[in-house]
Amino acid sequence: MHDLAETLRAARALPGWAAHLGPDATRLQDLPVLRKSDLPAMQRAQPPFAGLAPGPSGFARLFASPGPIFEGMAERPDPWRFAPALEAAGIGRGDILLNCFAYHLTPGGFIFDSAARHLGAAVIPAGPGNTAALLDVIRAYRPGAYAGTPDFLKILLEAADAAGLDAGCITRAVVTGAAFPPSLREWVAARGILAIEAYGTAELGLIAHATADGQPGMAVAPGVILEILRPGTNEALPEGEVGEVAVTIPDPAHPILRFAPGDMSAFLPGSGRIKGWMGRADQTAKVKGMFIRPEQIAEIGRLHPQCARLRLVVTREAEMDSMCLLAEATDAALEAALTATLQAVTKLRGRVELRPRGSLPADGRVIVDERPV
Repeated sequence: MHDLAETLRAARALPGWAAHLGPDATRLQDLPVLRKSDLPAMQRAQPPFAGLAPGPSGFARLFASPGPIFEGMAERPDPWRFAPALEAAGIGRGDILLNCFAYHLTPGGFIFDSAARHLGAAVIPAGPGNTAALLDVIRAYRPGAYAGTPDFLKILLEAADAAGLDAGCITRAVVTGAAFPPSLREWVAARGILAIEAYGTAELGLIAHATADGQPGMAVAPGVILEILRPGTNEALPEGEVGEVAVTIPDPAHPILRFAPGDMSAFLPGSGRIKGWMGRADQTAKVKGMFIRPEQIAEIGRLHPQCARLRLVVTREAEMDSMCLLAEATDAALEAALTATLQAVTKLRGRVELRPRGSLPADGRVIVDERPV
């Protein structure tokens, strides 16, 4: 609680937090929630960090995540505190980690890179994709561990099978950034791989992670105060009820107070653990590790005014995230143009289906996530 009081004092010395928090509240439950969905507009109004963090010169690296949302990396060991998730997978000194998170502009690659090196492991900065080159890397270095999305792990191992390469050296994994349904968990386990699912964000670092002891749900990460709120409110919910995740990290050097990343979860009664990721509190969806936001669908509409309503539907196909943009339009020539714009705006490939005008529901939903939780 002393650290929390110091963090609150440090936050009020920053103009963005001071405006958001106000001068009076001192108890955590009385502080207003800051939602990630508000960050892009706040940062546009007061770039780059909306006055919620020190200036960019105070960070070692600077990132631009989809949204866009700008964040910095502190110059300290394991700045996103992901080491406990890697330790839960048995990754440590002397290990080699094949890191398949992106290093370009977004922080995912550096999150796992810094955590692994903090634990004494060597890191192969592979990034996603380029499967043929990764097979050469596996053949040469024989990494024992993998970090990346769970669906790309399956793609990589199947590619190794097709190439006649023994990838049995990979026996541990930390996965996040995409759905990890039971069918894929079973497939990975059948390959003899202990896979630990981690839950975290670029702004918050590690929030929770699964453990190797078979306990249900996820253990809340050290140094994190996690609340489950009634969506859209500041009201905490009792154990067992599904609500909106809000995270506080007592750290005067980088204050984070009741930050809601837009995810849903619930506390498992009597355990102090959470059920893990249970969907989005808003219409934002994470697809292949990248956030897709309603503002991006609106941008596609502005670029193609010939379309009436648009709706992005996110599903799972062959254990991989898939997305399809439904567009009310009659001109068949628009399909190719919309497909190109969808990739340009979201940085992800997806299909486009044209629908008759008036056929999509007028319910205000522009992103529909139909993946099983």
